[in-house]
Amino acid sequence: MRPLEVEKISPKKVSEQVEEQMESFIHAGKFKPGEKLPSVRELCDLFDVGRSAVRDAMTSLKGKGLVEIRHGEGMYICPFDPAKLLQHYMLLPNSKDIEALFQVREMLEAGMVKLAAQFRSEEDLKAMKLAIEEMKSNSEKEQGLSDYKFHSEIAKASGNHILFQLMDFISATTKKHMLEFHSYIASNPRLTQEIINQHERIFEKIAASESEASCEEMMAHLKFVRTLMQEISLEEIS
Repeated sequence: MRPLEVEKISPKKVSEQVEEQMESFIHAGKFKPGEKLPSVRELCDLFDVGRSAVRDAMTSLKGKGLVEIRHGEGMYICPFDPAKLLQHYMLLPNSKDIEALFQVREMLEAGMVKLAAQFRSEEDLKAMKLAIEEMKSNSEKEQGLSDYKFHSEIAKASGNHILFQLMDFISATTKKHMLEFHSYIASNPRLTQEIINQHERIFEKIAASESEASCEEMMAHLKFVRTLMQEISLEEIS
C-alpha cells in the first residue's frame, strides 16, 4: 500500500471544549431558562481556562440562541425558542441535520393533519386542491413548489399558529432537497404519479374529516418519500 500523506489533525480549541461542556449542561437542565450564569471569572476558574476561551464559547452559544449576554448584568440562559434553533441549522445544514429535520417533520405532520381534518374550511380545501392540480404540471420546479404549498396549506388548516411556524421553518430548510427530489422523480412518470396519488388520498381524508385515516395516509406518504430520498443519497455516493 502506498503511504498516505495526511495533514496533522489539530486538537480542538479550548473555547470549543468549553462551549461543548456548557451546551451539554444546558441541554441536561443543569442551567434553567432565565437563570443567570456564573461570571466570566467564575467560569474561567471552573474550567481552568483563560478569559478569551470563555468569551469565545459564550459568543458561540449566543449565536445558537442558547445564551443571552446583557451588558452590565451578565449572561443568562435563553428560554427555548424553536425558531432560533432552526435558524441556526438553516445557516449550514448538513446531511445529519436534514435527516433530523425530516424526522421532526414527520412527528409534526402526524398531529397537524389530524387537526386539519377537524378544522379545515372550504377555503383551505380549495387551496389544497389547487396545489395538487399545480403538482400535475410537467415542470419539475412547479411540482416541487406545489408539493411544498400543499403541506403548507395543511399546516394553515390545522389552526395552530405555532405548528404552522415550526413547519414553515423546517420546510424552508429542506425546500432545496425537496426540489432536488422532484427533479429526480420527474424522469420516472410512475413515481411522479404515485406521489400525486398519495397527496390526493391525504386530501380526500381531510375533506371527509377523517382524522385518523388522514394521519395514516400522511405517514405512508412521508415514509415513501423518506425511503426514496435515502435511495437517491445512496446512488449519489456509489
